[in-house]
Amino acid sequence: MSITGKNIIGYSESAKGASFQVQSPSTGELLANTYFTATSEEVDEAMNKANAASKAYSKVSRKNRAQFLRDIADNIAGSAETLTPIAMAESGLPQGRIEGETGRTCNQLRLFANLIEEGSYVKAVIDKGNPDRTPLPKPDLRSMEVALGPVVVFGASNFPLAFSTGGGDTASALAAGCPVVVKGHPAHPGTSEIVAQAIIAAAKKNDLPDGVFSLLFDSGIEVGIQLTNHKYTKAVGFTGSLKAGRSLMNIAAKRENPIPVYAEMGSVNPSVILPGTLKDKADALATGMAGSVTMGVGQFCTNPGIVFGIKDENWDQFCATLSTELGNVASGTMLTQGISNTYHKGIQQISADANIEVLLSAASSDTCQAGPSLLRTSSEALRNNPKLGDEIFGPSTLLVDCDSMEDVLKTVASLDGQLTASIHGNEDDVQNSGELVDILTELAGRVIFNGFPTGVDLAAAMIHGGPYPASSDGRSTSVGVQAVYRFTRPVSYQELPQSLLPLELQDANPLNVFQALGTPTATN
Repeated sequence: MSITGKNIIGYSESAKGASFQVQSPSTGELLANTYFTATSEEVDEAMNKANAASKAYSKVSRKNRAQFLRDIADNIAGSAETLTPIAMAESGLPQGRIEGETGRTCNQLRLFANLIEEGSYVKAVIDKGNPDRTPLPKPDLRSMEVALGPVVVFGASNFPLAFSTGGGDTASALAAGCPVVVKGHPAHPGTSEIVAQAIIAAAKKNDLPDGVFSLLFDSGIEVGIQLTNHKYTKAVGFTGSLKAGRSLMNIAAKRENPIPVYAEMGSVNPSVILPGTLKDKADALATGMAGSVTMGVGQFCTNPGIVFGIKDENWDQFCATLSTELGNVASGTMLTQGISNTYHKGIQQISADANIEVLLSAASSDTCQAGPSLLRTSSEALRNNPKLGDEIFGPSTLLVDCDSMEDVLKTVASLDGQLTASIHGNEDDVQNSGELVDILTELAGRVIFNGFPTGVDLAAAMIHGGPYPASSDGRSTSVGVQAVYRFTRPVSYQELPQSLLPLELQDANPLNVFQALGTPTATN
């Protein structure tokens, strides 16, 4: 595989727009490869192809779609020799991180392959008719999930592989039977192109329709706006900032035919450290927290950005040890100059507030280098000025002093929606944590006990989403097999002859999927 810089539009390549290059976050120099911004004509071509492919691809057997996903995974894994150095150069991430993310990307593709091959995700429900029911006969009704149609996916800046061109949004949409058009992230277009080539090779191998996948480049935002507005786009998958995600939501809502935008927009991921465990292991907790805060230079949406504790000598010890631990962490390279600038600006702005105590502050930098920051405030100050708790994307966290458990509950309940919320406690703490768990359940998509939020496992029960503004729709997830339901919709078939029903709903059940029987009622 080699970099061409061209847009990949189904089985064709195109380079009609202006060119751009990528700046290395490690050196500040422009990388050698040149890429071409997609024109309006190329956007139309990609979406027209996706629309034309949609019906045929949705009817491809689940077995064949599963093989397609597995072939993509194999192709990505096989491209590691080329992929790894390009991803490292574009992102500034170390080799181990890129290799780990490559493995995760392949694993989630295989996870969705297993899901659709097994088939129960279609939620086949059969309500057989009863012509003898009174006062009216009961019709035969059968329902299942079907593919939504062409999906636009935005590559994420902080995960050049696992949440980008071949990442979870693409994997779940392709699994659902939807063609995908990816708007590649401008920070790592070379990485995106290599992955796109792997997808196209798998599509051709499996004789899938031209247009089942496309990749479009843009150094700015115009292509993304056009894709979101395009008449053939049925849904959008996005991982990024609240500002960008909200803009896409607004664009989609103002369309003549509004569409869903499944946006994961970040979080401060509150952690509550309860008195018993603080007394037992304040220093160990501080060491673990420091590792979580600085993992990947703090550039995870699950970074623990705010920590609550009841003020006493053990809490003070935790705060002091955490400051020391963070102070021993060297600066790291952030993903882009823009992310680095925003991080340092955010620290400077919050540090100027009279209610903020600066325990540790990252030195300002005109490069992509950034070090940890640690800030401290009171629960009352946070409630009076919720902006003190806004996300600062980077290796930073805010410590919040609370006066009592009641104060903790009151302050945590005042937060906006979150991706995760964590409790650290011992056996004694557990006895008094029921109300806290209830509050965190309302607040977040994932509630964690005695663990740190960084690290999102690929599992059937994983939820990576949460109430707004953590995500645009708290009923969905962007990680785990339940992500497939963002790109399907339920359809009910009434009184259709067996020969016209989807195979999953036929009485003979030739595909051997799980069929749920409708719940009987007194009038059945």
